[in-house]
Amino acid sequence: MPHKTDPMLQLDNQLCFALYSASLAMTKLYKPLLDEIGLTYPQYLVMLVLWEQDGLMVSALGDRLSLDSGTLTPLLKRLESAGLISRIRAVEDERRVHITLTAPGRSLKAKASKIPGCILSATRFSIAELMSLTSQVQALRQRLVAP
Repeated sequence: MPHKTDPMLQLDNQLCFALYSASLAMTKLYKPLLDEIGLTYPQYLVMLVLWEQDGLMVSALGDRLSLDSGTLTPLLKRLESAGLISRIRAVEDERRVHITLTAPGRSLKAKASKIPGCILSATRFSIAELMSLTSQVQALRQRLVAP
């Protein structure tokens, strides 16, 4: 005798699963695009922030990406080894580290410029629809992290 499942406990009705599975699909979509420019997805996020605002301190970069220094430091070391960024300790306080783009790091932006169009095309959303969805997900995140 089949039992009736509470609709609130059905997988397809779970926001968390919709976000999780969409995130997996998005990461899969990004992978070949990022492989072409030699970045992982987390490295790409770091580069996006630095292309917006070069010279940030590690702490500000971590705040922007919601990453702790334990996660961010290895990412930055790999980007530095690849010659895309420089980590410069502040003279007045060696605990403060500024992250600056190198010339190759700045020039990588041109290669990455096609990625947003590829993503837009793959979603088959209009720019307005994609911006609206992005705003809704950002609002959800803000509500979830707000005290």
